[in-house]
Amino acid sequence: MAKCVNKALLLGYVGKAPEIRSTGGGTLAATLSLATSDRQEDRQGNTTEKTEWHNLVAYGRTAEIVRDYVNKGTQLFIQGKIQTRSWDDKESGQKRYRTEIVVFDLTLLNGSGGGNGRSTDIHGQSESGRRATGSARGESEMDTQFGDAELDPSEIPF
Repeated sequence: MAKCVNKALLLGYVGKAPEIRSTGGGTLAATLSLATSDRQEDRQGNTTEKTEWHNLVAYGRTAEIVRDYVNKGTQLFIQGKIQTRSWDDKESGQKRYRTEIVVFDLTLLNGSGGGNGRSTDIHGQSESGRRATGSARGESEMDTQFGDAELDPSEIPF
């Protein structure tokens, strides 16, 4: 059987304050948006920048780190996997889809709300460098409570 890989690595800025909730099973979940940008040069030498928005979700201890240290404008390096979930819209009855990155590991790269430069991993161990590792447990409990989050262009941190 051939091996497969589903891994996402992103470096970007948080677009708005994370939303913190609990899943139906009681697992803490954080949803947030991350903006990455790519600069391209056209034939005339003009540089254009394209911003791509990514939906992120973190569970358990990683969601706690997001809650405690991540704000709008925080620069993050994340590692995770790509996941698409679907549900039936209660109002229209249509099938809805959301593609997101399930965060397994995150590193805070710039200042955030009152942190001391340290965070705690899933096993309760302190690490310097503000790196947080978490688990995707509870991801199957994800339900429609998160829905599609609309982003306001005025919320772009750069």
